[in-house]
Amino acid sequence: MNVCVLVPAFNVASAIAPLVRAVRSAGLPVCVVDDGSSDGSGALAAEAGAHVITHVLNQGKGRSLIDGFRYLIDQGYEAVITLDGDGQHDPADLPRFLQAAELGRADLVVGNRMGETARMPLVRRLTNRLMSALLSNLCGVRIPDSQCGYRLIRCRWLHRIELSSSGYDMESEMLMRAAWSRAAITSVPIRTIYQHQTSHIRPVRDTIRFVRLLVRMQRLRRQLHGDGLDRSG
Repeated sequence: MNVCVLVPAFNVASAIAPLVRAVRSAGLPVCVVDDGSSDGSGALAAEAGAHVITHVLNQGKGRSLIDGFRYLIDQGYEAVITLDGDGQHDPADLPRFLQAAELGRADLVVGNRMGETARMPLVRRLTNRLMSALLSNLCGVRIPDSQCGYRLIRCRWLHRIELSSSGYDMESEMLMRAAWSRAAITSVPIRTIYQHQTSHIRPVRDTIRFVRLLVRMQRLRRQLHGDGLDRSG
C-alpha cells in the first residue's frame, strides 16, 4: 500500500525532528503541515526529511489536515496516516494501522488509547469517554477513542467527501462522515506517551464546539436524505 504519514504541527520544535526521523526509519514518507509555528518547527521537520506545507498564520488542526489531505491525494497516495507532532504518538505502532487496513479492508482505522488510561490526564479521559459514547451512538459503530488523532484513512474515501472543521472537532466530523457514508471503520490499540504536554482540551469551549458540530452534521444529513454525506452517489 502506498502510504504517507501526515503530521499537523504547531510549535513542536522539541519533538518534530525525532518524530520525522522515526517515521522515515519505518520506511514511510512524511508530510508536515507547519501551522504558523513561531519556533522553527517547519524548518526542523524539513531538515529531518519531511515535505513541509507552510501556513503563514495559525489556521487550526482541521485546516492543516484538510490541506495535507489535498496535497497527498494529488500525489497519488492510497492512504494517509495522521499522527500528532508533539511526540504523544509512537511511530512503532504504524504497522498496526497498515495491518488493520490490509486485513480488514477498512477505510478508516482509529487508534485506541483507552486500554491504558491510568496516565491519561483526568479531563482528557472524561471528555473522551463522553464524546466517544455520543459518537458511537450517532455513528452506529463502537468507537472507543473518538478523539484520537492517530489514524489511517484511505484516499479513495477522502476524495469523495468535503471535510470542513478547522479545529480539533475535525476528529469528530471525520467519524460521522465516515459512518454515514458507510465507510468501514475499525480501531487498533496503541501506546500513548505523556510527557507533561499542555492539554489543548478546554472543556467549556470544546463542548460548545462539539454541540455545534453535531447540529451542523445532523442538518446536513437531513438535507442529503441520509445518504451518508457522500455526494458522489
